[in-house]
Amino acid sequence: MKIGFIVGSLRKGSVSKKIAETLKGLFPAGHDLELIEIGDLPIYNEDLDNGNLALPKAYTTFRNKMKTVDAIVFVTPEYNRSVPAALKNALDVGSRPYGSSVWGGKPALVVSQSPSNLSGFGANHHLRQTLVFLDVYPLQQPEVYLANSFGLFDENGKMNNEGTLKFLQSVVDAFLVHIKRFK
Repeated sequence: MKIGFIVGSLRKGSVSKKIAETLKGLFPAGHDLELIEIGDLPIYNEDLDNGNLALPKAYTTFRNKMKTVDAIVFVTPEYNRSVPAALKNALDVGSRPYGSSVWGGKPALVVSQSPSNLSGFGANHHLRQTLVFLDVYPLQQPEVYLANSFGLFDENGKMNNEGTLKFLQSVVDAFLVHIKRFK
């Protein structure tokens, strides 16, 4: 089982990336877990797919990698009550050219986080709305909104909140059951 992790934040020291790494550590042995880079994808332009401009190698690399993934974990911060542009761009790149989407039929886990109490609620739901159109099936319960996320990690980048770790383990367990529905 290959599970791809897509992180919406491109920032060095990204809390979303730390959460993704924490989640990876909660999966049982035997799963192929890979963080998939989205920061090198040029902004989507249909002219790149219709031959009017040269297709970026990063598009082909990303699309081919996503075709090998059985399930997806999205971990994102909230920017202006939505997902970051880099994440939306990756969704667009993967959904084109029309009829060749790399997303369809795959189970997913959506995790949002924020340093505030709102915990990325807007980003979580905007992402889910896009995933509906892309024929991706996010885990419905438990939902994952991580509030006050900057305080969840120690100075070494390790999650230091036992309650959150226990919750995230239950999320991973539920996600593995969800994935089996698609196999």
